[in-house]
Amino acid sequence: MMIPTIPTPDELLDKGFRRAKKAADKVRTSKVPRRMKGKKIEETRVIAACQIIKDSLKMILNRVPSIEQLPEFYQDYIDITVGVDEMKKSLGALNWAFGILTQLEKDFGSKIRRSDSEKATMYQRQAYGRIASVVNKIKKDLNFLDFAKAKLRNMPTIDFEAVTIVIAGFPNVGKSTLLRQITNAEPEVANYPFTTKGIQIGHLEINWKKIQFIDTPGLLDRPIMDMNDIELNAMVALEHLADTILFIFDGSETCGFPLENQLNLYNEIKKVFNLDTIVLFNKMDIVKTKEIDENYVNQYINQFNEVILISAQDGNGIEKILNKIESIEKTQKEEKFEKY
Repeated sequence: MMIPTIPTPDELLDKGFRRAKKAADKVRTSKVPRRMKGKKIEETRVIAACQIIKDSLKMILNRVPSIEQLPEFYQDYIDITVGVDEMKKSLGALNWAFGILTQLEKDFGSKIRRSDSEKATMYQRQAYGRIASVVNKIKKDLNFLDFAKAKLRNMPTIDFEAVTIVIAGFPNVGKSTLLRQITNAEPEVANYPFTTKGIQIGHLEINWKKIQFIDTPGLLDRPIMDMNDIELNAMVALEHLADTILFIFDGSETCGFPLENQLNLYNEIKKVFNLDTIVLFNKMDIVKTKEIDENYVNQYINQFNEVILISAQDGNGIEKILNKIESIEKTQKEEKFEKY
């Protein structure tokens, strides 16, 4: 989300009053009749100050996308990262200030026009006091939006038209290696809340079909029972995107996690996403060369109707994965959404 630069209350007031003075100086050197000039100068200062501050607020309100109109993934992302309710509250405060400044501009402009020169100066000072009070009341909201700008600066760029495959599996099972083999490029890495390294996104095109791979280190590589509520919400955010889960087992167990644990993680993620899953058993070259008990590994492989055996490091089995991926189509996300 691209949030514009957020000014402080002092910056808003300084900009408004400084430009209002310039506008008033132009009136001072104009050919307005002497008896009207004093009132016109004060009216101009009030109206210009209100309009300049309002323009700054309106620019922020116009450039921050409506949260309700964003894809559900981004709505959840914002909620996880900074809080949707707080974002709406802060934007609402800016809108409130805009409305109050509009009313002040109208009321004090009218008072100045109907008054004599001496009272016009008094009303101008009163107006400036009210303007400053309104702007200072939204200080915490401006601060929050500045915080949100920093937190959301590197929000992942998602292709919502592409078939999306979310990669899961314990650390060191070969997810990043496989992602690089399949996409033949360094994956894009972007911030994602509550992951250890940031979301990795890889892209591929097969027969004019765009395919997007998403790996979230630190999120889909540990038991769900160990996750807190916010991390579970992050899982739901990913659920909005996934068309298929690609789950990687390390058949050699050199990742440091027994196959039994890997199977438990698979079953948990399968329940959460409720999607078709492509099952890969990686590092099968190590299983053979290290003389690991293949019967032990096969008892886990045989629990699945379809498994692709690969060695991501060597590129063995990649063609079979691509053939499988080619048949995947986008799914209707509303039909498979499951809340915790």
